[in-house]
Parts: sequence; structure tokens; C-alpha cells
Amino acid sequence: MPKSALPLPLSVVGIGASAGGLEACARFLDALPSQTGIAFILVQHLDPTHKSLMAELLAKHTRMVVVEAADGIQVERDHLYVIPPGTYLATNKGTLQVSNPTARHGARLPFDFLLNSLAKSYGRGAIAVVLSGTGADGSIGVKAIREEGGFVLAQDPDEADYGGMPRSAIEAGAVDLILPAAEIGDAILHHVQQRPSAHETPGSLPAIVELLRTTTAHDFTLYKMGTLKRRIERRMALAGIKGGKMARYLEILRGDAKELELLAKDLLINVTSYFRDPKVFEHLGAKIIPDLVAAQPVDLPLRVWIAGCSSGEEAYSLAMLFCEAIAGAKRNVKLQVFASDVDADAVASAREGLYPHTIEADVSPERLARFFTREEHGYRVSAQLRAAVVFTVQDLLADPPFSRLDFVSCRNLLIYLGPQAQAKVIALFHFALRTGGMLLLGNAETIGPLEGQFEVVSK
Repeated sequence: MPKSALPLPLSVVGIGASAGGLEACARFLDALPSQTGIAFILVQHLDPTHKSLMAELLAKHTRMVVVEAADGIQVERDHLYVIPPGTYLATNKGTLQVSNPTARHGARLPFDFLLNSLAKSYGRGAIAVVLSGTGADGSIGVKAIREEGGFVLAQDPDEADYGGMPRSAIEAGAVDLILPAAEIGDAILHHVQQRPSAHETPGSLPAIVELLRTTTAHDFTLYKMGTLKRRIERRMALAGIKGGKMARYLEILRGDAKELELLAKDLLINVTSYFRDPKVFEHLGAKIIPDLVAAQPVDLPLRVWIAGCSSGEEAYSLAMLFCEAIAGAKRNVKLQVFASDVDADAVASAREGLYPHTIEADVSPERLARFFTREEHGYRVSAQLRAAVVFTVQDLLADPPFSRLDFVSCRNLLIYLGPQAQAKVIALFHFALRTGGMLLLGNAETIGPLEGQFEVVSK
């Protein structure tokens, strides 16, 4: 078979909607060709006590196969799968998984649940569409799609019957295009057709990295080339460059300062959430942090550094655990939390300390009451918690580290760096920590060659 006849890798579109979603989805489908080679999954907030007619109603607006999702069925091209009422829907190894809601603190966010699974399963082939609806479901999941190099679109909130959901996704900073519902389909097809195939060569990648280094505030020289290539290709698709012609994109970058800044912003990884990987925080709160507090001399501050803090959720999560442990031990231990990131915009957001109402899914009611103030547009970090954390802009690979530290957290940052940069960062942490200090890494990260200089406390 000639190379040009090979089918494109499967792209899967996760569509989220609530109030006004049926009308918006109908307009989206009316304008979509019947054969796109793409699979679609709709998460519509439905009354869990009533049978849904959504599949039958939407089938009138498309020639695609429209079915209610069932556990274990294969995800196929030119199919639209509709979530059953009262369930969560995910993808795994090319099949659908239907399950009961699993929100830990009472907030049901089925669209976030789907998008997180799509990001893991399909990577660059994952696409998110946020349509009319109230609330903020999807504003976390769209970040996961972006992290894996996927594509995010939102219905224009001014066109939507209810602009809450699309507006929340837009405010999360992870939306690529904002369009009327009827124009979203064309944008998806254009994006899918632009997707470079996996066998294409990096081309002008080193020259782009060097251009970023010399003309922006960011040096990506020591980042993994595969990660950079995927994200550059994503920007190329948005710029309408066909066939993976990176040399053409390099020409555009040399003459377009705005596109250069957008690329630099896209290459910075800013995906985080409160108490991300809950078991890690449960272990820290039960075992690690109470021991650190108990052993800390009262005349020395307990010093904590979160490296790569992004928009602040990780830093505030850890600060809450330390504050709780200090209060529980009834010890007058002073806490100093330092949080740093190379992205000045993310640091500014962290300093602001205002987060969407969707953090209810990750932060317990007790912690929300103690550490946050509820406002119209979300939850604001309390003055006490905000005062515990000092945020700063810092390039981990170039700027001096903090020192005399008792605890360092650097999760899910090393995975984006090459081996040379990883070794440099781990050596830096070893220098910065006091004897007996603790280092927290992501689940997929290790300390590499410095294994003999650290003792594993918990994997």
C-alpha cells in the first residue's frame, strides 16, 4: 500500500456539555461530514434517575453510528458514543469503560474524568470540545489534553445558551480555538489532517530551540527532543503548516515574535492540581510530614521548596499538610515554603491564589473551610495559607537553588528533561537539602546516578 494511502492515526474527540448542550451538539453535528475517520464521545450532564434519549435525538443530526456507551466496547471511527445517565466514562486500550462516579469529595466531574483518560490513551490524537453548560466541568481535563499535545476547542460563550463551561475552560488557559458550535467540526478536521505522522524527521528542531534560547527568556536546550518535537508540531498544525515542514515553521518564527512567544508558552508544562496523586499526599500526611515536624528544633524554621510549582496547587497542597501537622503536634515550629517556576505567568497566577470551584473534587470540605474563602468565581487561598508560601520566578537549570532545606518536592518535571539535565537537577537537590532532608519525585521519576547518595524511604 502506498504511504499516502495509510489511514491517519485514530483521533478521539471528547465532547462535554450540560445545560443547552443538546442544541449546541446538534449544531456541531449538522455541520460535520458523515465520514471523518474520527471517533466522538459525548459526556452530557444527565439526570441519573431517568433513561436518556440523547442518542436517539442526536442520531437525527448525523449519519454516523450513534449509540449509548457500554462497558468494554471498541472505540471505532465514525461513531458517536453517548454517556449513560449516572455514570463515568473513560477509554483504555481502545475500549470504553463505564463505571460508577468516583468523586472523592462529592463533586461529580464526568467530563474531566473522560478527558484525563483520553489524554493518557490517545496523546496527540485526543481532542476536547467544550460546549454549552453551567459550572466548570472540563476545566481540569482540558489541561491534561494540552499536556499530551492534544487539541482543545470551546464554543464561543456568547453564542452558548449557558457560557459557564466553555468560559471556565478558556479561563484555565488551555483552549486553542474559540468558535461557534457549527464551525468547530471544520477546525477539528483541519487539525487532524495537519497531524504529522510519527515517522517524520525533526528537521529544523535544533534551530528552533536555538532561536527560542536567543530571542525569548526560555532555554529548552536540555529538554527531551521528543517532547519538544510533539509540542512544536502542535503549534505548526495550529498555524496551518501541512506535511510536517518544520523549516517553513522556522521561517515563520523568525518573522513573527508573537508566534515565537506562543510557542515558548506552549513548551512550558503547566499541568497540576490539588493533591495530585492522592495516595502520595495521604502517605506524606500520615507518615513523612509529622515526623519532620516532630524532629524539627523550634529555633530553626522548617524549610520546604517546591520546584516547578506551576500555578501553585502543589505548593498550597503541601503547605496545608505542614500547617495541619504543626497544629496537630502543638509545636511552635516556623514554616517557610518556597515555590518556584520558570513561567512568570504561572507564578503570577499562583500568587493570586484564586482557583475554580472544581477544586471541590480534590480538596476536602474541611480544608476548603479552613484554608479558602469562597468567592463568586472560585475559591481564594486564605491569608494564613498565602503567607506561608513565597513564590518566585526561577530557572531550575540556570538560577541558584534554595539551601538548608528540609523537604524538596519536584514532581513530573524531570520526565521532560534529558539525562544530562536530570542529573544536574538531582545533584542540585542533594546540595540544597540538609542531612536527613526529604526529596519527593513523581511516580515515574528516579534519582539516577546519585542513587547511593539518597536512601529510599517510600516508592
